[in-house]
Amino acid sequence: MGKKKEKVVDLKPTSVTEEQLKNIQDIVSPINNAQMELGRIECRKHALCHDVATLQEKLQVIQKELEEQYGTVNVNIQTGEINYDVEANS
Repeated sequence: MGKKKEKVVDLKPTSVTEEQLKNIQDIVSPINNAQMELGRIECRKHALCHDVATLQEKLQVIQKELEEQYGTVNVNIQTGEINYDVEANS
């Protein structure tokens, strides 16, 4: 008669310990939170860059209007005082 094969039992663990799992989760969770916060910051940065570009375009329109009315001048944005550039207007 043939030999009976014995079933080999695999003694390798099937999961990490509860303590090891908690340690991993304690590290991964703040990493995930930080990455999500960085994403939010990047989105806000992108929106602010668009806002700045829009405001710069509006400023250029005003500067062109002032140049048409007063010529090439520097305007003090605190007081509104016009400083005529002598060399540019000569």
